Amino acid sequence: MSSAVADIHADHGEHDDHGPAKGWRRWLYATNHKDIGTMYLLFSLTMFFAGGTMALIIRSELFSPGLQFVDPAFFNQMTTMHALIMVFGAVMPAFVGLANWMIPLMIGAPDMALPRMNNWSFWILPVAFSILGSTLFMAGGAPASGWTMYPPLVLQTGDAFPFLIFSVHLMGLSSIMGAINVIVTIINMRAPDMSLLKMPMFVWTWLITAYLLIAVMPVLAGAVTMLLTDQFFGTSFFLAAGGGDPVMFQHIFWFFGHPEVYIMILPAFGVVSEIIPTFSRKPLFGHDSMVYAASSIAFLSFIVWAHHMFTVGMPLTGQMFFMFATMLIAVPTGVKIFNWLATMWRGAMTFETPMLFSLGFVFLFTIGGFSGLMLAIAPADIQYHDSYFVVAHFHYVLVPGSIFALMAAVYYWMPKWTGHLYNESLGKLHFWLSTIFVNLTFFPMHFVGLAGMPRRIPDYSTQFTDFNAIASIGAFGFGLSQLLFVFIVFQCVRNKGEIATQEVWDNPTGLEWTVPSPAPYHTFETPPRVTSGAAFS
Repeated sequence: MSSAVADIHADHGEHDDHGPAKGWRRWLYATNHKDIGTMYLLFSLTMFFAGGTMALIIRSELFSPGLQFVDPAFFNQMTTMHALIMVFGAVMPAFVGLANWMIPLMIGAPDMALPRMNNWSFWILPVAFSILGSTLFMAGGAPASGWTMYPPLVLQTGDAFPFLIFSVHLMGLSSIMGAINVIVTIINMRAPDMSLLKMPMFVWTWLITAYLLIAVMPVLAGAVTMLLTDQFFGTSFFLAAGGGDPVMFQHIFWFFGHPEVYIMILPAFGVVSEIIPTFSRKPLFGHDSMVYAASSIAFLSFIVWAHHMFTVGMPLTGQMFFMFATMLIAVPTGVKIFNWLATMWRGAMTFETPMLFSLGFVFLFTIGGFSGLMLAIAPADIQYHDSYFVVAHFHYVLVPGSIFALMAAVYYWMPKWTGHLYNESLGKLHFWLSTIFVNLTFFPMHFVGLAGMPRRIPDYSTQFTDFNAIASIGAFGFGLSQLLFVFIVFQCVRNKGEIATQEVWDNPTGLEWTVPSPAPYHTFETPPRVTSGAAFS
């Protein structure tokens, strides 16, 4: 253990007289941050496979031209449900789960600040997604308008429409409550000697993310409520026949939607900023500049929304503003990538599974960033818009971005959660299979998109056959590879691996490595004294 961390004095609260309740009550009434974090992670894994199954239905249909397996209406339902489930059910709850598990441990807090609200914010989610899933069995089928829910198309949804709106409201409510909890915990419950700039990067990125959530989730709620009133109460916010403007919905939605993209990637930046220093045996290069870069990204995310809308006929002045503002985001993002590379430079690097996933994140997320710069150029975007190039860009940001970072986090902290090491050989196999298949799936989409293949279509011209077949094979390979991940996690949870030490890794830094493995049910009942900032810089 580094001398800096060794200067931390804490009572870890290893008492057995007030442990968890037994049986189902432990989970239904859970207020312990570790239990709630575990439930979030298991829920997101379930949704990951549900959304992934829908992706495989999509790729099965697109394996070759013509209509093979599903009719076009159901195909569009699958694209919509896949996106909604992956964004709101898999990625976001997984990062909230990590926040619940790790933020109190990283800042020396005994629990989250608002534990009963924490319980409520989780249990809303299964209800929300049960409602959303039930739309598949309603007259007219599930929503088929894309996750963006653009009118007038979304207003043609059958009986499922009000259930879609209600489920989105519940998802937003859960996110806002979780974000309030994170902010109050970080601001009020840090260890007494831990100033803001001493906080670990994961905590910092989540603090910024929580403010983003509070700012933009009500915007989404407002937009879908206006859809609801257009459909049932005679308003015409977005109905051109009544004097409304469908493009106004796009402005409102993307004012939410662009910060939402950073809500899904900023915690991933935090995860990678914890892992790379550990396996490089060096402190994170430029900790403070990383904080300022993350804050800059969050601010800029509010002023670039219309780069999704270059084809709607906005004035040239608007196009120029949103084009240059979008390019500006590349600067703080580049700062982060430079700092990760500088951290690794001349470090004593080793390549355990968390580090492999983090390196995969840095390299492949950068590819997604470059294609994002291409899409930022207004005249070029008019060609790329609504093509498979956009699908390729979005998935390079979210799959090797958010999903790889989540997997890196699980491998990194799971020994601390379970007290047992995972199987390193299987973990590395999981990484290489995932990396090969994720590139096989999404890289060909750049080419078919540049050649003119539109997205959200169940059939296509024969000129796109080969690349689509490759992408479909890659998708099935990637999906099946994740069963290996489940097996590795299951083994670790069932205590099949070696006993983990308190530090788990070689000389890690941070308060979470000062508690035993597995982390006791109650930790830091007495606030720890952090007598050196070196552990957190």
